[in-house]
Amino acid sequence: MATSEPTPETLLLLDGHSLAYRAFYALPVENFSTTTGQHTNAVFGFTSMLVNVLRDEKPSHVAVCFDRSEPTFRHTAYEEYKAGRAKTPDEFRSQVQLICEMLDALKITHLSLAGYEADDLIATLATRASACGMRTLIVTGDRDAFQLVDDRVTVLYPVKGVSVLARMDPEAVTAKYGVPPQRYRELAALVGETSDNLPGVPGVGPKTAAKWLLAHDGLDNLVAQVDKIKGKAGDNLREHLGQVLRNQQLNKLDCDAPVEADPAALDIGEWDRQEIQALLDTLEFRGELRDRLFTTLTAHAGGEESAEAGEGFSVELTRPEAGGLAAWLAGHAHAGRTGIAVSGRWARGTGELTAVALAAADGAAVHFDPALLEPADERAFAAWLADEAAPKAMHDAKGPLQAFAARGLALAGLTSDTALACYLVAPDQRSYELGEQVLRFLHKELREGAEQTGQLTLDGADEDTAAQDLAVRALAVLELADALDAELAERGADRLLHELELPLVDILARMERAGIAIDHDHLANLSASMGGQAKQVEQGAFDAVGHEFNLGSPKQVQQVLFEELGLPRTKRTKTGYTTDSEALTGLLEKNGHPVLEHILRWREVAKLKSMVDSLIPLADETGRIHTTFNQTVAATGRLSSTDPNVQNIPARTEEGRQIRAAFTVGQGYDCLLTADYSQIELRIMAHLSGDEQLIEAFVSGADFHTITAAKVFALEPGQIGTELRSKIKAMNYGLAYGLSEYGLSQQLRITPGEARELKEGYFEVFGGVRDYLASVVADARRDGYTSTILGRRRYLPDLNSDNRQRREMAERMALNAPIQGSAADIIKVAMIRIDAALREAGLKSRMLLQVHDELIFEVCSAELEQLQELVRREMDGAYTLRAPLAVAMGTGRTWYDAAH
Repeated sequence: MATSEPTPETLLLLDGHSLAYRAFYALPVENFSTTTGQHTNAVFGFTSMLVNVLRDEKPSHVAVCFDRSEPTFRHTAYEEYKAGRAKTPDEFRSQVQLICEMLDALKITHLSLAGYEADDLIATLATRASACGMRTLIVTGDRDAFQLVDDRVTVLYPVKGVSVLARMDPEAVTAKYGVPPQRYRELAALVGETSDNLPGVPGVGPKTAAKWLLAHDGLDNLVAQVDKIKGKAGDNLREHLGQVLRNQQLNKLDCDAPVEADPAALDIGEWDRQEIQALLDTLEFRGELRDRLFTTLTAHAGGEESAEAGEGFSVELTRPEAGGLAAWLAGHAHAGRTGIAVSGRWARGTGELTAVALAAADGAAVHFDPALLEPADERAFAAWLADEAAPKAMHDAKGPLQAFAARGLALAGLTSDTALACYLVAPDQRSYELGEQVLRFLHKELREGAEQTGQLTLDGADEDTAAQDLAVRALAVLELADALDAELAERGADRLLHELELPLVDILARMERAGIAIDHDHLANLSASMGGQAKQVEQGAFDAVGHEFNLGSPKQVQQVLFEELGLPRTKRTKTGYTTDSEALTGLLEKNGHPVLEHILRWREVAKLKSMVDSLIPLADETGRIHTTFNQTVAATGRLSSTDPNVQNIPARTEEGRQIRAAFTVGQGYDCLLTADYSQIELRIMAHLSGDEQLIEAFVSGADFHTITAAKVFALEPGQIGTELRSKIKAMNYGLAYGLSEYGLSQQLRITPGEARELKEGYFEVFGGVRDYLASVVADARRDGYTSTILGRRRYLPDLNSDNRQRREMAERMALNAPIQGSAADIIKVAMIRIDAALREAGLKSRMLLQVHDELIFEVCSAELEQLQELVRREMDGAYTLRAPLAVAMGTGRTWYDAAH
């Protein structure tokens, strides 16, 4: 019986610079950047293409070859080689190193060699691979590689960005260019290559060149018989024959470059999932690309393309009959911490449970539907769930808390929320889904579920599989909690979890369930009024230019401003010239054309109307809106909110404040109380810097900005007018927020030089602030992170980046994080203290919203004075600063009326 030949090994070679450039121009640079300002479109596109090729071609060996900046032998032979190429975009330059970091993490070899181009290294490795019986796939956007194509070598040539690759084997090359691959170099010599600055014979295209080469059996014979070529084309060939021969010499790839690598040694190394996860986190690559990458790497390593659910987790699952849950709890749930996973849906302060799974450390697990429990089991579960002495771990517990509450169940004894723990360990991630964190910290796989903020479903799985998966998630939460306990202790963040973030979970859940009353009629009237204003402003814009156009279309606005009206062009972008508000405001100040004022005003009104219109459908049947508070979004520790984003309701303009008038006291309550920390960031800056003059300005009780301006300008406080006060106010807040001199100049509409002088004058008076800010950056650069007054860390690896843009962005974050993060810590402490005090006092008044440094309460009859005293006491006592905390309060029927 005949045996089949073994499948030859396949070497995949990629032209790094060629493909990175194509990825850079295929993906809009403005859509791909990290929070530090690092552009990543080339890295994303290159990685995505690489994953696709690894998945589709399944090569056994891989290498990526890069060009070097040093001249090659081609530059020596022809000084104009590649001359005239456009300057490398700044946004691209730093991404090549990031691609190399990605390849290092993937354990894929990357090569470069002084004096040689990437194509020469590819040619050399392909030649060696063929000699030892390997197949070679070359991915490149350089057509010179076609000369290497034969029965063992195929080029995958990008024809659309880097997502669509044409398979160029001998037949494809011949069909495309009319000559076989071994003649392609001769054809290119005749036609020329614009990108290499190698001009061809004028008037000679690929078809004519191919006809000549086929008729004369190659370039050598064509040159020998050049006098026989007739017509204008023949005259041109004879006139430019020297450059044709030069082109032929220069475009020949060197198949014997001194490359040390052996094709047989270019297999993918043993990659480390955590190392790759860390790099993906740094690059802020999420979702589909991450999933494709790990699926492909797992398959390449010989694993299944879709990991089995619970791989690495040993679960002994029980699905109890009547009375069985109580017995399971008695036997397993009191010996140690229990992991909880739930399935259901929750949003806007309510929820519904469809299943619960519990898991113990020994792998014993139970799965049940709470709606189907017998009374004895239901009582046993409720008692265990509410038992403070029974330790529990959950992932992203606040949502499920709403579903528990909807069934009348209370949760106590939560010793770990693994989403919050992951957030404290790595606060700059965009997502804290359980599957990602299990991969990151435990190096294990979970089956994909529909896991998002507000729901966890395992739809599409059969009942037994869904039960097994939920039980595995419960055990995964338990193991993850144990791993994170050690991580938190190492970072000194365990107290932050147990004393700040975990107690806040239940408080926020109750605030979400309470919601806040909304005046539907007021919103409807606002929407109608703003709609009318938008129409009026829009018509004013039409009148100013003499015709209608879409004020919401950047393309049409560009057409009107820069082409029709000929206004000075703004900063160049990929899609023309920027028409953002900052640019148009600057243009208005310089030019004054009325259409600019109309466009800016229309945007302002349209934005407010959109906000109003988004609020109307969010009210429930009782007329209350239930926002969702997020603890793991802002890296500084600030809370954020969604649906609606109450942090974003305007307060600076009268129109914006009118939206606040729609938030009103609910039935059964007398009024709203607002309480906020006055200038808390500046007080924290004074405290952290220890600057005595700054502290004195607060302790004096006079207007802080006036006092500091008087000190800077050496005037009496009574001599400080609005302009001088505004300058120092911008400086005070600018320093607290890490504002650059350029940013300060833009804000105050002064030159960067004037901003620098203002900053230097400020630092002459407040030298403690100068020294503190310098030390913050220096310490963070040394340690790798900043810390708040309670020890919340923010890690800033880009402080040591060789990329100036990334480094300066990280420096601004380092200046801001301790101040803003400390403010976030303090108000969280205040919320916990207030909640405990409200319970102890037995008050029915309740906390509804937290908006930056402000808390909003709904006040019961006859409780206002007691509540005010309680709130002030607990907010004042949240932390002792050298520049004492100050609390301002207001009351009224609406949020607008309660302003202070």
